[in-house]
Amino acid sequence: MKTFLIVAVSLTVLSACSSITNLIPPNKQPATVIEVANSLSDLKNLPQANGKIAVSVYGFRDQTGQYKASSGASSFSTAVTQGATSILVQTLGETDWFLPVEREGLQNILTERKIVRAAIQGDDTDSELPPLTTAKIIIEGGIVSYDTNIRTGGLGAEYFGISSSTLYREDQITVFMRAVDVRTGQVLVSVSTSKKVLSQEVRAGLFRYISYKRLLEAEAGYTTNEPMFECVKQSIEKAVSELVLKGIERGVWRARN
Repeated sequence: MKTFLIVAVSLTVLSACSSITNLIPPNKQPATVIEVANSLSDLKNLPQANGKIAVSVYGFRDQTGQYKASSGASSFSTAVTQGATSILVQTLGETDWFLPVEREGLQNILTERKIVRAAIQGDDTDSELPPLTTAKIIIEGGIVSYDTNIRTGGLGAEYFGISSSTLYREDQITVFMRAVDVRTGQVLVSVSTSKKVLSQEVRAGLFRYISYKRLLEAEAGYTTNEPMFECVKQSIEKAVSELVLKGIERGVWRARN
């Protein structure tokens, strides 16, 4: 009975810090659609535009120069995602303000157009390929900063062989984005956003002699880390939203109302 009470107290301490379900290893899960974040909801709630502006993105790169050690290996990998350009193009397409045109894979488009043009000439038809859509604005910028351990801390307690503790760490990424006029090269609007990346560890343990030569020891815990991809995605979505609002404020483009 005494053993049962001690185990119950230990589980109560642990559940006060987190959910017990987090301690159970997850099973295999199918692919899911990425959930809509608040930043994307704000993007969809922007004022309506008079018309979509054709924009191009040649590259929205990782400019941090940060690398991290790969777990279980002696190699290093980049600390932030290298797919920021794809995230930005999709985000621009989610708004009613911009019509993104493909530029990152432009060489592939030109090659495919040559193949289509050769097929048309072989058929002796009068049809021609329409010209590529030109962009009025180029979106430039990138992920300029990745700062680690900007804040760390924790809390713990131990009594009568029962212990519980929690630790956390905050990192931060920063995104700069600007809209450039294709005709003049002028920077029309420039914005910057940042997002904190939170990591947390929760532990609980029990160490107690129940009787002579009988020792009860138990330990449980889990760690959560915000996915870097999600943080970059939210920062880019927030930057696009601020780009639209700041452009309206400066008269670069106009809302319908």
